[in-house]
Amino acid sequence: QAIENQLKICGYRTNVDVVALYLARQGLGSIPSLSRFSRLRTLWINNNKINDLTFLIKNYYLTELYLNNNELTDISGALKHLCSLQILFLHNNNLKKLGKTVKELKGMISLKTLNLFQNPLAYDPDYRLYVIYFLPSVQLLDRKLVTQRERESALHLYNPKKAWVMQSIAFGKRVDASLGTTVGSSRCTPPARRPIMPSGHEFGNNTNKVPFEDPEDAVLVRAMTRSLMQFSSVDWNKVATCQERRLKNEAEEPLEKLTVQFR
Repeated sequence: QAIENQLKICGYRTNVDVVALYLARQGLGSIPSLSRFSRLRTLWINNNKINDLTFLIKNYYLTELYLNNNELTDISGALKHLCSLQILFLHNNNLKKLGKTVKELKGMISLKTLNLFQNPLAYDPDYRLYVIYFLPSVQLLDRKLVTQRERESALHLYNPKKAWVMQSIAFGKRVDASLGTTVGSSRCTPPARRPIMPSGHEFGNNTNKVPFEDPEDAVLVRAMTRSLMQFSSVDWNKVATCQERRLKNEAEEPLEKLTVQFR
């Protein structure tokens, strides 16, 4: 009856027209299947007495779901098909198993806002970092923005090996350098006199090896034209994943890169 009343109030003519349904504060202990509303996107059923979510089994298009202030003890198998969900309120229920609850939400790659506070599982000492690590798309958790520092802490806590690898990777390459090449903040000091370089002096040329008049010139030229080794590294914790790039609309700021050169 509560559903029918809402349909009349909103003036929906067919089930396909229903994109939002408000059933909050109705004292409901159960709800019949909502599968007939195939395009339902927003559903309020907060502040009721709901303890079972099987009525959502075919509502694949939901993007906002408000289940707070109910009597839920377990959501296993009830929400994992809602891959388009962006906002999910589950606070003030009786969810106890953190791992089981988070596992149900892992497939929600678009989930940005999540409330789980005032559940027994939220009293776990590592609760927040656990959720941040296993649900990386979440940007607002329990009304608080997820920070980059929290993401780094979560990575170090739950995947220290990956954190170590990400901090230690750098890219190396050889850089051709000649006389007077700048290395860091210092500049190679040019020789007091310009060495006399005969034709065919290039190293590696096995067909025309003409000796220098002064052996010191050969040593100097070889040392000054030897290639540099250059390593560049960035903070990989700040590099967005492919999934995060798809979710973000704004342009990314260029990352700070540390480059070291040595002969």
